[in-house]
Amino acid sequence: MKRKPWIIASVLVTGLLAGCGGEGAESFIDAQAMAQLREVLSKEPPLPDGFTVRPEQAWRMPFGQADRNCRAVLEPAGGRAPGQALTAQAAVSYHGDGLGEQAGVGLARYANEGAEGHLDALAEAMGACRSVRTSSGTDLRLQELPVRDAGDEAVGATLRGRLNGYPYAMDVVLSRVGDTLVSVVHTGMNDVDPARTRKVVEAAISMVSA
Repeated sequence: MKRKPWIIASVLVTGLLAGCGGEGAESFIDAQAMAQLREVLSKEPPLPDGFTVRPEQAWRMPFGQADRNCRAVLEPAGGRAPGQALTAQAAVSYHGDGLGEQAGVGLARYANEGAEGHLDALAEAMGACRSVRTSSGTDLRLQELPVRDAGDEAVGATLRGRLNGYPYAMDVVLSRVGDTLVSVVHTGMNDVDPARTRKVVEAAISMVSA
């Protein structure tokens, strides 16, 4: 596995320090970094055809129960990235024209080499996340999603199965662009197109690499 914005006013700074994890973390708000993320999310990303260009509130996991590893992998796309060395964070979502299609994008900027270290840890968590099961009929199995040439390094996974008894699919890609962790989820009922996932990831990365 290779590792190498409006409703948005309140979303831009979602979860800056609260609920971002990072026990004993020395995190601080960098005003310049926050301004940059605001600017980034005020622009229309080059999303695939069928997606709204107007961002909405941050994506949230559609299930309440998941083990620690699976939550760690999925929460960054909803604005809850690891907190240690975090300096700025923002998250938005976009609706697609597919059945239940939604894309969540989370950006988290870190001091020093925090982004690299967190991606390492998240890659390990992804490897340990095998499935998501709940008593309400959710049963999603995780498999590796090959990701190439996405930022400086990236890891990906796909979850397929049932959500509350209905067919459901989700791709998740975590990548690093310099000091920024870029987290993407692409969901849909029945299935999601990996090619569209790839385009969403490219759009998200372009937000911070332009």
